[in-house]
Amino acid sequence: MDTAHYYEVKVNWESDRKGLMSSPVLQSNIEVATPPEFPKGMAGIWSPEHLLVAAVDSCLMTTFLSIAENSKFDFVRFESSATGKLERKDGKYMISEIELVPVLTIHHEDDKEKAVRILQKSEAACLISNSVKATIIFKPTIKIV
Repeated sequence: MDTAHYYEVKVNWESDRKGLMSSPVLQSNIEVATPPEFPKGMAGIWSPEHLLVAAVDSCLMTTFLSIAENSKFDFVRFESSATGKLERKDGKYMISEIELVPVLTIHHEDDKEKAVRILQKSEAACLISNSVKATIIFKPTIKIV
């Protein structure tokens, strides 16, 4: 992997507290708005807060998939949920914590220890988690089917 990569996005204001996010290298756009917890916020539309939490959660998944593949680790299912805590600290709003709750389903009890190691390695290697100030709370679960 080269030393530096660049990811370009653009946001155009549409109306009220809402805009449209795009990238010259992506086909789909995302409508974004101020979240409803703030004055004139809009429910039902992705907010920057949702996108930040989603970036951490999706990075965990893609990092896990890469490490699992490189480890030749066979699994049945990976799913994850994340919750970001927005609060005011030192007079500024910030996402102070992001709780990641991945659920990994595997076939064999014998693979559980390796599954835990790969999940932990994935959380530690996630470049988005490593790029944010928020505390990452990691609560993985392993299911056997």
